[in-house]
Amino acid sequence: MEWFKVKNEDGKIRIFDPVRKIYCTLTPEEKVRQTVLHHLIEDRKYPSGLVAVEYSIKVNGLNKRCDIVVFNRCGEPFMIVECKAESVAIDEKVLHQIIRYYSGLRCEYFLLTNLKTTLCVKIDDGRLVPQDDIPEYL
Repeated sequence: MEWFKVKNEDGKIRIFDPVRKIYCTLTPEEKVRQTVLHHLIEDRKYPSGLVAVEYSIKVNGLNKRCDIVVFNRCGEPFMIVECKAESVAIDEKVLHQIIRYYSGLRCEYFLLTNLKTTLCVKIDDGRLVPQDDIPEYL
């Protein structure tokens, strides 16, 4: 996949998202999202065809959007990823946000990152179990 291809368009820097196959405005959060996507797909070998970006879900009747959702080979949600700009702290507020997403899209793992702080959690029998690393894709 071709990563980190940028162009200047109408005075805005845009970056190519090889998963969605579109150019998006390069915001601080998009920089984190593209870095995480690259790591999952290129370094961790997650299949790009099973990765969705800005995936829409319903939570308590409201439309929400997950930054990244990784599906298993059966098409079921495997991991939700929430990306924040490097200037945004990974705190309890962000944790509650991803837990709300989890309530609308059950999965095995979730990952919160701003690149400076990364928290990977496995949901095991209703308990949140912090992980030392991002899980291998099975």
